[in-house]
Amino acid sequence: MADHLHPPPPAVVRLTHYAEAEKTEILGAGTDPFGVAYTGLTWLPKDHHFGVRLGGRLVAHAGLLRLTVSIGGDSTEVVGVGGVAVAPDVRGRGLARQVVAAALDHARTMGPQHGLLFCRRPLVPLYERLGWRALDQDVHVEQPDGPVLMPLRTMVTPLRDRAGWPDGTVRLLSFPM
Repeated sequence: MADHLHPPPPAVVRLTHYAEAEKTEILGAGTDPFGVAYTGLTWLPKDHHFGVRLGGRLVAHAGLLRLTVSIGGDSTEVVGVGGVAVAPDVRGRGLARQVVAAALDHARTMGPQHGLLFCRRPLVPLYERLGWRALDQDVHVEQPDGPVLMPLRTMVTPLRDRAGWPDGTVRLLSFPM
């Protein structure tokens, strides 16, 4: 039972709209809110969006996009997780765990066996605590001038019981999400 000293955790909601204004609401204005501009990569927008609101303000987000990857030359689909963000003033409250968990619950209904994300190295421990595993290999992604080596860490998580990640060279057959 919640009381005034221990309010219930904020609920994750499915967002019908997520664009620059919503990203700015969470992360503030800036040219590189995710710290990945140095990569020079072109990114895809997500199709499914989940958020957490506190006091009416959007403070966390995670997005999903179904993508095709080649693993060892065999094509398969994954659910890409991207645009994960938590407002700086509310970090450390478990909101990343909450919004990513809700997104993964939805991802399990989308069909693919695995979730895939790309993150900066300092975030790897956070995602490991959330059940993700870093791949120990190079991953290539598509870009306007052809495939390039992904400079961020590639992480995967099973979306089904006993869904093991296959061995082999990994290439995302689209822009990253």
